[in-house]
Amino acid sequence: MTAPTPTDGKGTDSLLRAIAAGTTLYDLSQPLENSMPCSPNHPGFRMALIRRHGDAERPDGSSAASELIVTGGHVGTHIDALSHASLHGRMFGGHDAEEAQRGGRFTVHGIESVPPMVCRGVVLDIARQQGREVLEPGYGITADDLERATRATGHRPAEGDVCLVRTGWARLWNDADAYIGHAEGVPGLTESAARWIADHAVRAVGGDTTAVEQIPAGEGHRVLPVHRTLLVEHGIHLVEHLNLESLCAAGIGEFLFVLSPLKIVGATGSPVRPLAVVTRQDDGGEGTRR
Repeated sequence: MTAPTPTDGKGTDSLLRAIAAGTTLYDLSQPLENSMPCSPNHPGFRMALIRRHGDAERPDGSSAASELIVTGGHVGTHIDALSHASLHGRMFGGHDAEEAQRGGRFTVHGIESVPPMVCRGVVLDIARQQGREVLEPGYGITADDLERATRATGHRPAEGDVCLVRTGWARLWNDADAYIGHAEGVPGLTESAARWIADHAVRAVGGDTTAVEQIPAGEGHRVLPVHRTLLVEHGIHLVEHLNLESLCAAGIGEFLFVLSPLKIVGATGSPVRPLAVVTRQDDGGEGTRR
């Protein structure tokens, strides 16, 4: 990551004027709660109040409440660090995975090394491109699918962007068995789609499913070729469990994308709450106005 470049303040003034003119935020995350879907590869999410109001009172009658949260790094809406995947014992850049993970945390490619993302984002609505609300279970999104969606919207991902892909699967979020889709499969990217994305040199790709990539019926997460292609071979991060429904319902295809991972030293992933920011004139009316 390069150091900030000093300016004369004019850029800051322009940014503040744009915000003052009115923006709309689209929250692209799913809620974190005990009943939410979770990949069988990862420990789930648990939250419990360990101190309740009234358990202890201060002399002035006030009290406090607090909770204990236990979660895996790849639960809910989250981003994968490059240490999350390896091939033949090597991570992105040829780093030795065995050596890097000694001591109980990664010394290379930990999530704390991923800088905050404030960049151009594009979303490719593959479900709508096919005239569907939700892609069929196990559907494999190809490079041709992505190219057609790009041409239809005119918003092509470019170097340093974040590319999001909608399948409509977020509509199943409240049905954990259907969302995880072990029996029938889950739609997502195929290897050809991953190569198409890599050719566009984006910094991250996100999806509204548990793995971003295609999960065939009955196979679960036995093989994840898109993780290998993007994380290991090209150093492109994955953002999983997004909710793209409001953004796509508003017909927005291009936006300012904001995401910041937690600085969990040596971790392979982090929960995130990504945002899409659009100016008022570009807003379809379903986000949160600022």
